Amino acid sequence: MIVFDLICGEGAHIFEGWFSSSEDFEGQCAQGLVACPICGCGDIEKAMMAPNVGAKSNSQNLVPPPRSSGEPSDSMPAVHTAKLPAEYQELIGKMAEAQAKILANSEWVGKSFADQARDIYYGDAEERPIHGIASAKEASDLEEEGIDIAPLPLPVIPPKTQN
Repeated sequence: MIVFDLICGEGAHIFEGWFSSSEDFEGQCAQGLVACPICGCGDIEKAMMAPNVGAKSNSQNLVPPPRSSGEPSDSMPAVHTAKLPAEYQELIGKMAEAQAKILANSEWVGKSFADQARDIYYGDAEERPIHGIASAKEASDLEEEGIDIAPLPLPVIPPKTQN
C-alpha cells in the first residue's frame, strides 16, 4: 500500500489516502471514486509530501501501526506533546516559529504555486516569496527545471480556511 497526502480543489483540505499504486490512485480519480471527506469535492490531487527515506538497518522501526477500520479517513498522525521530553517540545516550537517567520513575508498562491514559481523564475512575474500547494509531479518538474523549492516542515492552513 502507498499512502498519499491528498488535497481538494475547493477548500484546500488536506487528507490521507491509501492506494495499491500511483496508477490505482489515478484510476480511482478518473472514475470519480476519490472525494474530499470534509467537503465532498471530487477535484483531488496529490499534495506535497516529505520523502519516505528508508531507515538504517540498526535503527528502531518507527512506522505507525495500520489504521483501525473505525478511524476516520481524514485523520492525521499526531503526537501528544505533553509526553515529549522538554527539548523536543522546544524544537517543535522553534520549527513553528521559524516557519511562521518565513511565511509572514510570503504570499499564499494556493494551487497556482507551480505556475507562479515558474513565472517568477523565468522573469514573467515580480520576484517575491510565495507559498502554496504543488503536486508531487509539479514539484518534481520544478526541480528538474532548476527552480528552487522546498516543502514546509509543518502543515499550513490556507488563508480564509477554518481549521
